[in-house]
Parts: sequence; C-alpha cells; structure tokens
Amino acid sequence: MLSGLTKFILGFFLAIAVLIGGGAAIALYFMNRTGIAPAKPIFSNDSPSVKAQAPKKTEPGESKPALTPGTSTQSSPSSTSTPTESPKATPSSKPLPSGAYRGRVNWAEGLSLRSQPNQEAEKIGGVAFNQKIIILSESEDKAWQKIRLEDSEQEGWVKAGNTEKVDEQ
Repeated sequence: MLSGLTKFILGFFLAIAVLIGGGAAIALYFMNRTGIAPAKPIFSNDSPSVKAQAPKKTEPGESKPALTPGTSTQSSPSSTSTPTESPKATPSSKPLPSGAYRGRVNWAEGLSLRSQPNQEAEKIGGVAFNQKIIILSESEDKAWQKIRLEDSEQEGWVKAGNTEKVDEQ
C-alpha cells in the first residue's frame, strides 16, 4: 500500500514537472521568434543603393520555385524599370538668397510652421523630422527662424534650436 501511494505522488510530481518544462520551452521559443526584427521593406521608388544593400532572405534547404509552362522568370514589373532621378535635384540648383543656408530639422517630433515668429501665431503647416529646409533669417531675439521647405517652397517660422545646418556638397 505504501509503495502505491509513493508511486502516485512521484508520478504526480513528474507530470507537473513535464508540463512546466514543456510550457517553458514553448514560451521561450515564441519569445525568441517575436524578438527577431523583420527585414526592412524595399519599395519600388527606393534608390538603387538601398536596393543593393538589402539582404536577400535565404533559408537553409530552400530551393527556387519550379517554373511551370506559361510562367515568367520576372518577379515584378518594377524590377525592369529604370530608376528616375529624384525630385530633390531641382531645388538644389536654385541659388539661395543672401544670408540663407540649407539645413534640416533635428527635433524628433517635427515642427509646427507658423505665420509669425510667436507661439500664438497661426499654424500654417508642419515640418517633419530630418526634412530638408532652407533657413532664410532669424528673428530679432534669435528665438525664431524663418524657413522655406525645399520641396514645396512654403515659408514660415519655427522655433530656433530645432534645426541644424547641413554641409553642402
């Protein structure tokens, strides 16, 4: 009788240990799978240098799909298109006004573009983080900068200190 009770208790604890161990293994597997960052997407309008840097996803044991009659070897029509020059080249050829210089926004949340150099002025737009701008002038108290967006020619005022000068190449 005593040996039957001992076998029952030992079996019970062994079953609990197997369940806990299996659950921990499954949890670790899924935590590791979700911790892997996905591959950076590549879009058709990316520059050729970005496409060249993109890693090719290959899995061990993965083979190329077999072609059936009537299928093409091209993956997409965008792979044969020739890259076009980006529209950024047009504004850079324009001469800057005297005292103006090129810059970019270094405030992570972006900036509000205002009609006048004060906090209560009307918001007329926004400037995104890292967006290229032309800094035209500063206010008398040096707290505001008048800027022009390179891509849209829109002008307005932003708080000083949230932009940085870009070296021209």
